Amino acid sequence: MVSFLVLPGWSLAHAASGPDGLDPTLSRAYDQAAAAAGAQGIPLWITSGARSVAEQEGMWRDGIATHGSPDAARRWVLPPAESTHVGGHAIDVGPQAGAAWLEANGSRWGLCRTFANEWWHFEVTTPPGTPCPPMWADASVRGKPSPDARGADQSPAIAAIMRW
Repeated sequence: MVSFLVLPGWSLAHAASGPDGLDPTLSRAYDQAAAAAGAQGIPLWITSGARSVAEQEGMWRDGIATHGSPDAARRWVLPPAESTHVGGHAIDVGPQAGAAWLEANGSRWGLCRTFANEWWHFEVTTPPGTPCPPMWADASVRGKPSPDARGADQSPAIAAIMRW
């Protein structure tokens, strides 16, 4: 049986579930984490992983329609050029118990929850075995220049982790 988590304003038509298309580092980290979770009887699965530009564009348009403006939508979904799902560098997981387990244990594999408002969104953001960096409040900080932002515009740090 396949289970899905549907989030407000999101459509399964836009979500690519499973590990297909993930960056190899993220795929390996998730596989190891999921095996450890499973060994402890914790349910954990990918509800959305790598997305095409077209899929992300559809989610972006849906987000604007749902939230009323691009600025409001950015808290929950990003345009394709800014989303780490495009390129396979992010996963959304479920169920909530599995996500809570991953938040508590994911740094063993470099997997970290990145947004305080999205309990389901994880990325490889740290070398395995080191603490996760602080979460951003929401996705709206991505793409904005800031000395504190860990956004896509600071890709050398992320690129170094992704080479792991």
